[in-house]
This record gives sequence, C-alpha cells and structure tokens, in this order.
Amino acid sequence: MQKSIIAVALLSVMGLAGCMQDPISRGAAGAVAGAAVADITDSNLATGAVIGGLAGAASCTLPGQCY
Repeated sequence: MQKSIIAVALLSVMGLAGCMQDPISRGAAGAVAGAAVADITDSNLATGAVIGGLAGAASCTLPGQCY
C-alpha cells in the first residue's frame, strides 16, 4: 500500500515538473514531494525536503533535457 502511494505522489509531481520553467519552482516542487514521501515512509521530513529540493533544482541542468 505504501509503495503505491509513493508511486502516485511521484508521478503527480513529475507531471507538474514539466510545467515549471525555472530551477526555483522545480526545487520547491521537489521539496514538497520529498517531504511527502518522507512523511509516508516515516522518515525525517527535513531530510526528505532537502533531498527532494536539490533533485528538483538540479533537474534540467544537462543540455537537451528541458525545452
């Protein structure tokens, strides 16, 4: 059950990530998603938010990934 909730949360955020044009927006969405996943898995919310935020902000940094 937990794995399906996590999968739905990640897929939802990935859909929104395509709409975000700048690293700050993607970082904020990543932080929210990371905190949500950490909450579901009973992990540290702050750590989840930091990891998610960094991953979101770093997305689209390689050439050719985002248009």
